[in-house]
Amino acid sequence: MPESLNAAAVRAQLDDAASADEAAKIRTRMTDDRTEVIGVRMGTVFEIAKKNERMPLPEVDRLLDSDAYEMRMVAVSILDFRARRKGADRASLYELWMRRLDRIDTWDLIDRSAPRVVGWYLVDQPRDVLFDLARSADRWHRRAAITAAFWIIRTGDLDDPLALCELLAADPEPFVQNNVGVALREIGRIDPGRLEQFLARRGGDLTAHARRTARSALKG
Repeated sequence: MPESLNAAAVRAQLDDAASADEAAKIRTRMTDDRTEVIGVRMGTVFEIAKKNERMPLPEVDRLLDSDAYEMRMVAVSILDFRARRKGADRASLYELWMRRLDRIDTWDLIDRSAPRVVGWYLVDQPRDVLFDLARSADRWHRRAAITAAFWIIRTGDLDDPLALCELLAADPEPFVQNNVGVALREIGRIDPGRLEQFLARRGGDLTAHARRTARSALKG
């Protein structure tokens, strides 16, 4: 295997690009103080992921084993880049993502990968898994459920995304509410009437931020 296509080499590339100033910036947006931060700007993280896009999936799995935030960001970015390829084996990408979901435990790791890696695969598959995630006690699982639905919405299929919004409309977690608002906004751009009906029925259960985000689709 070429040296550049394994987890150890990725760690070396990240270490070479690290800075204390960047580490301090990244730590301000971490939600768990136990997360290791190497200190690499996101543009460089994505460049490293793109360079390693063809890494074998077992090595991507090893990246997800790491406690370092940037290692896992490289992992989910590789999965996202792979999902975009024509003829991608989206089932394998989806299966790895779901099996390691508990390692995808920050808002941006989810947002970086759930729409294409999970949502795109589920476009023509049963979506029971999203409803199971939406009912989870884990806030990141619930965010993953609604974030994966972004890609389903993009296809014009609104029934399951709206049902997920119903489940999560009164969610107490801001990290979940924020993406419910985004999902509703995107639904409203496709079918304003269905958004208006949802807001009339459940708008009072949303946070003010989620409600404003959703309503932005109805302006102009």
